[in-house]
Amino acid sequence: MRSLQTLDRGLLLLEVLAQEPNGLTVTELASRMAIHRTNVYRLLSTLAQHKLVRRDRDGRYFLGTGVVNLARGVAHDLRAVALPILAELAEKVESTAFLTLADGEEAVALAVVEPRRTNIHVAYRVGFRHPLDRGASGLAILAGRPPQPGEREEVKMARRLGYSVTHGEIQPGASGIAAPICVGGRPADASVGVVTIGELDVEAVAPHVLEAARAIAEALA
Repeated sequence: MRSLQTLDRGLLLLEVLAQEPNGLTVTELASRMAIHRTNVYRLLSTLAQHKLVRRDRDGRYFLGTGVVNLARGVAHDLRAVALPILAELAEKVESTAFLTLADGEEAVALAVVEPRRTNIHVAYRVGFRHPLDRGASGLAILAGRPPQPGEREEVKMARRLGYSVTHGEIQPGASGIAAPICVGGRPADASVGVVTIGELDVEAVAPHVLEAARAIAEALA
């Protein structure tokens, strides 16, 4: 039972850090987890050996690069689940649909499906990166997380609406709508959305984007 308790605490520690992009000190972690600082030190030491956590110069702990290796399998599953949903979304709204994954302070296009029945649409390259606080897809991910000091008003608005809307932030003349994908009530690490040239009919398109986000989250739950 002791080893199981240690494993449970280690997993809990990772979950706590995953919700804190600004990191936490040992004291803060001990308070959040309601365990002694000595136990937190031991957990952090073990997790650091596997590169699952890292410590900065100020003594704050963050998720480490080892988490990325674990997440690769999840990203593969996420893409596989999302592709048919993206295809349906692209046809419904006659716009390019995309799945975006957060990678640190950047947003990365993980999957893209272009509509088949339109002559002109936005080309969106898989692997394309942009700052997480720019564009509908990145803002949607941030809106699916707890509020942070200094966040953009657009993020606050997206959190209230359930989706983000931007015009020309990533590509001049392009408009996008995206919604966060929140699995099991956890903070968002991904979003689904559509992009087109010119204006989007937000009232008509947003419900389809929200439904796609729900469908992907339910398939992964």
